[in-house]
Amino acid sequence: MANNGRRSVKLKKGPTVGTGGHGRKALEGKGPTPKAEDRPYHKAHKNKQLSERSAAKRPGAPRNAGARSGPKGRATEEVVTGRNSVVEALRAGIPAKALHVAIRIEMDDRVKESLKLAAERGIPLLETGKPELDRMTDDAIHQGLVLQIPPYEYQDAYELAEETIDAWKKGHVANAPLFVALDGITDPRNLGAIIRSVSAFSGHGVIVPERRSVGVTASAWKTSAGAAVRVPVARAANLNNTLKAFKNMGIYVLGLDGDGDVSLPDLALATEPVCIVVGSEGKGLSRLVRENCDQIVSIPIDSAMESLNASMAVGISLYEISRQRAAK
Repeated sequence: MANNGRRSVKLKKGPTVGTGGHGRKALEGKGPTPKAEDRPYHKAHKNKQLSERSAAKRPGAPRNAGARSGPKGRATEEVVTGRNSVVEALRAGIPAKALHVAIRIEMDDRVKESLKLAAERGIPLLETGKPELDRMTDDAIHQGLVLQIPPYEYQDAYELAEETIDAWKKGHVANAPLFVALDGITDPRNLGAIIRSVSAFSGHGVIVPERRSVGVTASAWKTSAGAAVRVPVARAANLNNTLKAFKNMGIYVLGLDGDGDVSLPDLALATEPVCIVVGSEGKGLSRLVRENCDQIVSIPIDSAMESLNASMAVGISLYEISRQRAAK
């Protein structure tokens, strides 16, 4: 058969010549897939833009300028979510910045009561779309209700102690200064219960370290049953340095521990200015804190009970100190 003037080419088998690395960039790919809300063609991106525009146009809408920053600069302002949690927080009188209500929310008794309580307290009611509520709660179950909690304003531990001592010396405060410091307490319910006990037995404040310690959260507010309004909570940059400063001011530092050298009923310093230090139930007082205490006080308990909850130990100690002061 004629080949019509075309020359046939035979292909050789075996390795072919490479590109010499010129195609390396093409093999690297385009990196990880962006999130749905960051892809312009995705529906999630449009929902995000719509929610941001509606939030910007809404009068009186809260901003995150004063909120703490989390990973990647995202706001981590605390919120209470869910119908039961929100209505209970409002009943407890927890300070609130705004109540966000989903658009076209399905009404029930909890929603109605939440709206009523918020209106009575003058808390702004903001109608918010579901995408925005999901963003605020990191996709947690919110049931159409989100209560925004403002950051707690802590006092300075040194200033609180100085002001209390000065007021006591001038006769403006009847009882000697009485503080409770927390060493390694991370459960907000413990903090709330301790604040409640301090309020019940005429204490003057609670000291919490800045690091590795619980803060005044919505859960702490709720457990305190409103006592957090009356009892100041102060922050200490370094608990050991703060305890040393307290001792220089004339405040006796008493650590609570089961192996204490003084039994609580035999405490002779109850009528003096006192700061009680309590550690976590598992680890107890840290070594440095223990060394900075003037006395280690133990609470007599039945041998079958290994230890007491931190808030219970504080409550019992405050009661005994209050009893001895009243007797004197």
